[in-house]
Amino acid sequence: MAVNWNGVYPALTTKFDSTGKLDLDTFELNLKAQIDAGIDGVILGGSLGEASTLFLNEKMELLAKAKEISSELPIIINIAESSQQEAIKVAQTAQEHGADGLMALPPMMYKSTDRETASWFTSIAKSTDLPIMIYNNPVDYKIEVTLAIMEELLKLPNVTAIKESTRDVSNVSRLKSAFGDSLKVSCGVDTLALESLLMGADGWVAGLVCAFPRETVAIYRLALAGRIAEAVAIHRWFLPILELDINPQLVQNIKLAEVITGIGTEHVRPPRLPLVGEERERVLKILNDGMATRPTLPDYLNL
Repeated sequence: MAVNWNGVYPALTTKFDSTGKLDLDTFELNLKAQIDAGIDGVILGGSLGEASTLFLNEKMELLAKAKEISSELPIIINIAESSQQEAIKVAQTAQEHGADGLMALPPMMYKSTDRETASWFTSIAKSTDLPIMIYNNPVDYKIEVTLAIMEELLKLPNVTAIKESTRDVSNVSRLKSAFGDSLKVSCGVDTLALESLLMGADGWVAGLVCAFPRETVAIYRLALAGRIAEAVAIHRWFLPILELDINPQLVQNIKLAEVITGIGTEHVRPPRLPLVGEERERVLKILNDGMATRPTLPDYLNL
């Protein structure tokens, strides 16, 4: 399955049961809701997917299930490892099991220099034929993929995209000005997605899409069609909910949102724990207020 990196790619949460095992039935329920809403691809085992708690065999189990559910969507496996050997192992195993592409984070647990960061991504890319999206999130991971690093990485034929999560929307323009069509740019920050799309981003690696797939895809499709006022109206309704994505407890927030919309559960793996007390009530109020005013969407799938 070819990956063009255009459109909405949910960074899916990983579904667990009450014992902490993979819950493939709820995974299927959620993924089918995403497909019905018109998503363009799927990312498994990302930060939102609790990558640090997943074993490699579990990632491959999720990959196999996603492939079983849909043969028409590109399925992307995330790489978030602490050692180069493990990162390469994930890349090669994902390719062997039929993944269509990879998203790669910088080294976990170590703040690499620019030279080390470039070497890290280069080694991963040379270990596989799969197309790769580089994840640039210096806010959370303290490592920035600079324009100079990206210029070096684009010499590799399978580095084709970047998930832009600097929270500086002008960086979309910098990337497009520097690299043009040779680099696909996806917004990785829900609250900045519409602005990023209007500045030329090709896609949206989305979080709250896990609970609100139709609204997310509608914003993308309307923006692409030039129906900006309609996209803005949905985005303004969505914004208080989207802000749950830029929070240390984004996984718990989004899983609670999935419960509210009927396509998920709250089960997480330690060290995470479900929300409790005042914070849980705060998040519930945001979600319930949003549900009470949830907009009627235009026929965005037929634009």
